[in-house]
Amino acid sequence: MAARVAAKRAAASAGSNGSAGVRAPVAKRARTSDAETRLPTLTAGEYDAVVLDIEGTTTPLTFVHDTLFPYARQRVAAYLRENWEKEEVQSAVAALRQQAEKDVEAKTPGAVAVPTEPRDAAVDATTATVHRLMDADSKTTGLKQLQGLMWEAGYKSGQLRGPVFDDVPKAIKHWHEHKIPVFIYSSGSVHAQKLLFRFSDRGDLLPLLDGHFDTTTGPKVDASSYDAIAQHVAGSWPVSRFLFATDNVREADAAAAAKESTWLPVVAERPGNKETGSHPFPVVRDFQTLL
Repeated sequence: MAARVAAKRAAASAGSNGSAGVRAPVAKRARTSDAETRLPTLTAGEYDAVVLDIEGTTTPLTFVHDTLFPYARQRVAAYLRENWEKEEVQSAVAALRQQAEKDVEAKTPGAVAVPTEPRDAAVDATTATVHRLMDADSKTTGLKQLQGLMWEAGYKSGQLRGPVFDDVPKAIKHWHEHKIPVFIYSSGSVHAQKLLFRFSDRGDLLPLLDGHFDTTTGPKVDASSYDAIAQHVAGSWPVSRFLFATDNVREADAAAAAKESTWLPVVAERPGNKETGSHPFPVVRDFQTLL
């Protein structure tokens, strides 16, 4: 893997001269020890676009599981009763009903059918389905839709704020000012991503971001997902070298294996993150070291 990452950087340096809108690369620093490999070795001249993960990278790893998920779980029944007639809620409930039917047929433990009426029975069954799917850490469409709607209400009411690390707003503003497009790629839905950055605890950062990708683009541990992002971005920006920051080494591996453009992964070490073990990628603890 280390050889492949080094080869990709070398290819990027050799192929970038004369490219419109692309910065000339800077010389790479040699890695002489395991300790040095864990220092950031990328600077702005080596990349011309940025892709950021959220959990454990821009935002504390615990936020989703310790704040967002409990917020939705505790409020799902009341939210459904108060907003049952809304079209977007019924769309989410319909998707959850279909998922429940599949799970009942598959004899999934705890699965119950979600009736269309009476309303109280439908609300109770939908709530039970949401709780069951959350307990299973499911990523089904209906669950994501309904969670997103509840989180939106929480953000707009001021009950929720999206925490970001101190260095994140400064780095994003720097990239924005220097015409380096910044994208988000997270397992959370695009809707949830936008809410977090729009209602961040450092103000509205959403206007500084140039696009969002979630798992509808593809799994984050699949190299083809990064190819798809590169192809999409190429339609609007003349970029070819993507800095990708993530806390997940498997995601870094997948990005490094992408065939479209050049991906330069760095692994984020943030307070509360899990140990990543040995890997060939640069480590970043503060985005300022990447500017």
